[in-house]
Amino acid sequence: MVDVTQIKEHLEVVGSDGGHVGRVDHVLGDQIELAKLDLAGGFKHHMIPVSWVTSVDDDAVRLSLTKDEAKARWTEKPH
Repeated sequence: MVDVTQIKEHLEVVGSDGGHVGRVDHVLGDQIELAKLDLAGGFKHHMIPVSWVTSVDDDAVRLSLTKDEAKARWTEKPH
């Protein structure tokens, strides 16, 4: 289990293939909200579950899914 307190605002979120998924806006419970102002997210807030995270380091939050898998399964934050 990943220590959620290590997931910091502005960290890059990358897929298991090294592809850019987005940037962390903040953590809401067991969900990570990705920043709206990111080209990869189409300038919308998206939510991904913390359960997808395999590791967190100084540079990035690393996921168990590829970039394309994560984008196919993320959810758009309701307004």
